[in-house]
Amino acid sequence: MKLYYLKGACSLASYISLCETGVKFEATAIDRATKKTGDGEDFNQVNSKGYAPALRLDNGQVLTENVAVLQYIADLEPESKLAPPAGTLERSRLVEWLAFLNSEIHKNISPLFGPTNPEEVKTFARANLTRRLDWLENHLGSRSYLMGEQFTVADAYLFVILGWFGRVNIDLGKWPKLQALHQRVSARPAVDQALRAEGLK
Repeated sequence: MKLYYLKGACSLASYISLCETGVKFEATAIDRATKKTGDGEDFNQVNSKGYAPALRLDNGQVLTENVAVLQYIADLEPESKLAPPAGTLERSRLVEWLAFLNSEIHKNISPLFGPTNPEEVKTFARANLTRRLDWLENHLGSRSYLMGEQFTVADAYLFVILGWFGRVNIDLGKWPKLQALHQRVSARPAVDQALRAEGLK
């Protein structure tokens, strides 16, 4: 199994989750400019969408899209409890969280990275992001993680997104519960392992 990742991108959540499972995998970085991998592959031939993560399975098939890849990884080692069992309401709740993070948090912070994006676009995105984060801060309550006291792939994804805030001049301190969750997740050995592997620590 091989993970294709962009350094510091949302694919870091897949890297963290794979480290959490303890399964053996290979990882290769994608050059942002050339779309070449560290071992010389043309990433566009791996995933014609052109973005990470992509997971090449042992049978040669390639799985893409963060929400799908994270769930697949979680199911590799059910005892890791990175996802509730398939077919349960709790699993649907996990999908609900992943969908929210993907469409409401990730997609609202993305325009802030574009140096040529008009300021009106960035202002609109910031306002949406603030509303979603205010809701998330309130909804988190006293829970340690999004699903309660059990760390899941959704927390890995949220950790990565929250880590981008400093790069777009958003003070995470405005949301102390989210800041505490970010710090809690950063202390996990698998997170340290993935950050070091990507050269982020």
